[in-house]
Amino acid sequence: MQSPPDWPPVPGALRPSPFPHPMLHALHGLARVLLFPAYWALDQLLGSWAPMARPSRLKWLGAAAGAGAAFLLLVLIGLPLALPGLLLWQLLQIWRRPFCYQPPPQYWAPPEPWRPPAEPARCFSFLSANLCLLPDGLARFSNLPHTQRRAEAVGALLLAGLQSSRYGTMGCSPPGHGAPSGVLIASLPAGVDFVCLQEVFDLRAARRLVSRLAPSLGPVLYDVGTFGLQPGPHLKLLGSGLLLASRYPLLHAAFRSFPHARREDALASKGLLSAQAQVGILNGRRIVGFLHCTHLHAPSEDGPVRCKQLTLLLDWAEQFEAESRHSDDAVAFSVLLGDLNFDNCSLDNAEEQEHKLFSRFQDPCRLGTRREQPWALGTVLNTSRLHHSVACSPEMLRRALEQEEGRHRYLAGPPHGGPRTKPWRGRRLDYITYRGAPGGPLSPEVEQVTFSTALAGLTDHLAVGLRLRVSMPWESRHAGDSCEAGWKDRQGGQA
Repeated sequence: MQSPPDWPPVPGALRPSPFPHPMLHALHGLARVLLFPAYWALDQLLGSWAPMARPSRLKWLGAAAGAGAAFLLLVLIGLPLALPGLLLWQLLQIWRRPFCYQPPPQYWAPPEPWRPPAEPARCFSFLSANLCLLPDGLARFSNLPHTQRRAEAVGALLLAGLQSSRYGTMGCSPPGHGAPSGVLIASLPAGVDFVCLQEVFDLRAARRLVSRLAPSLGPVLYDVGTFGLQPGPHLKLLGSGLLLASRYPLLHAAFRSFPHARREDALASKGLLSAQAQVGILNGRRIVGFLHCTHLHAPSEDGPVRCKQLTLLLDWAEQFEAESRHSDDAVAFSVLLGDLNFDNCSLDNAEEQEHKLFSRFQDPCRLGTRREQPWALGTVLNTSRLHHSVACSPEMLRRALEQEEGRHRYLAGPPHGGPRTKPWRGRRLDYITYRGAPGGPLSPEVEQVTFSTALAGLTDHLAVGLRLRVSMPWESRHAGDSCEAGWKDRQGGQA
């Protein structure tokens, strides 16, 4: 007789350090210490070139003085230390796994495993947000300075949202037969199980988020990317910017870097971060879910590059799922989420809109090519208005985006200043798509999509949420059933 799987399962392939030996990890830390003065000085120099929101003579003199001091630091201290640091850092990339894994603390208790058919259905909630946590000098070009302060504020908001929902109850609605619903909210969606963040490029900012998320949510994957000199050749000085946190145990993870990159994305190691989580047990077999997090090429005119990346990530997702699942696993969901850097309304993105991605994964906001659900909303904000009082207030921004005038004012316009569709709903660049396993015993369906202004004033994107209801197909005969009891059970396991 087959013994039931352990709970929580042991993440056998995931070790905290990205290096196979502690000495390599220590040397990598030393290399980063040697590189930091040059990194900081270059960051300050770059920030001094960023346009000022309200330039004045005093501000200009302050920026010039800061740039001069940063240049002296770079020449006198930064460069002499950076040369040996860069050589050591480049050498160590040979042995580095392309992500760090932060296990949860020993006192962490995951949700109780989902055990159908005793618990007929369970809801899983996903959150995706682009945080623009670049090095401060680069972030200033998006009118978002103070990266470390913003990271601390975002971490506090995520923590507050997780704690407020941790002991609450949230049942899944009975399965409906109509279209999925969408809602605009000023808070983070309740009961989030999986968090995927993009543009967490700054390592100090990433560590601030990890220190908040790991104790309150669960395991975290961060510092994701392949660095140094890569085949091409390409020099990758920034990671992928991806960060993934899970309320459920993670079993396996992998990252693959896109080989195609141009312009401002050339130095970043963008790619696909895939993870497998165990969410339950069905008749002694594992119930697993797959998460695929990505951030595609940014320059708006490079549609062919994005299409190549989409084709690659679909192949990589299939490969990861085939390699990491057992033959008897039951798959609850496969979710692809992140900032895809194209919308479903602009003619400039026609090639991406027709990609086979949308035949493999379901986009609940999409009705067809350049046809959106009436409740779908753009997720990119107008960077020139990020510090207006309305744009800095979650509730005021939510109310503004409910009106046509507010959407014109606070949402980013079409690329290259093209015509706006009527009514204008903005450019939706942030996606959460999903699929089930054909022929499998479990079936996911959308319960709700959320667009959140909770991070107003901290980033130039809205956060996007998706709540999936996963059930066994025969459960459709019992439409009145709810998974509220299951939610209470699994929340009790975290108390």
